[in-house]
Amino acid sequence: MLSKNKIKFINSIKKKKYRDAHQVFFAEGEKLVDELLKADAKVLSIFATNEWIEKHQKKIDEKLIHYDIITNEELKKISALSNPNKVLAMVEIPQLKFNKKEIAQQLSILLDNVSDPGNLGTIIRIADWFGIKNIFCTKESVDLYNPKVVQATMGAIFRVNVHYIDFEKLLQEFSDIKGFTTYGTFLEGNNIYHEPLNRNGFILMGSESHGISKKWFPFIQQKLFIPYFPETNKSSESLNLSTATAIVCSEFRRRLF
Repeated sequence: MLSKNKIKFINSIKKKKYRDAHQVFFAEGEKLVDELLKADAKVLSIFATNEWIEKHQKKIDEKLIHYDIITNEELKKISALSNPNKVLAMVEIPQLKFNKKEIAQQLSILLDNVSDPGNLGTIIRIADWFGIKNIFCTKESVDLYNPKVVQATMGAIFRVNVHYIDFEKLLQEFSDIKGFTTYGTFLEGNNIYHEPLNRNGFILMGSESHGISKKWFPFIQQKLFIPYFPETNKSSESLNLSTATAIVCSEFRRRLF
């Protein structure tokens, strides 16, 4: 049985200031926690129904994870979902670092002030699908460990590294590397299907409302545009951010074959 204090603590982690203070976040639902148990993440505690615990007992024991068996009613009291699903896990927030030499040889995604949790979570899934290991976000972007972001990643959060960083410093640091290109997506850019694309570089995607901030324009070496079809018929003002990111990543990866 969950104590009132434990329920209060778990619910507090839904807010960023408490996640930051305790350096913990939670993941919930069978799919997400199954992915968590496969990952190299520090699981602090699991709260789950007896049915779920029995099914995963061996894995829990192997990893020496503390757990509490709770009822569906108790799960509803701590869940961030409208329809709670059997299990919730408390996870330590990892301290991530990146290696400049490795980043210089890879393709990475940069997200400028992304505010929608669903978009960030979906972009993390997209990066995972296309083998992109690192995403860099401006510090003003939505928090990675917001429960809605975590849920939207469907487990990709445990395989993709997401860094919150000073963009100016990052872009300056990589601006002089030979063969490394910073790409940006613009309505006035060049047709992505006609442009030469590198295997390594930054793909800079702007915010949902304002696009890429003007202060980053000097660092962008190649402007890309996803064309309308047919090109003479502009049917929508813009694409959803995560949809645009998927199209861009797909075209970069297509060039590898």
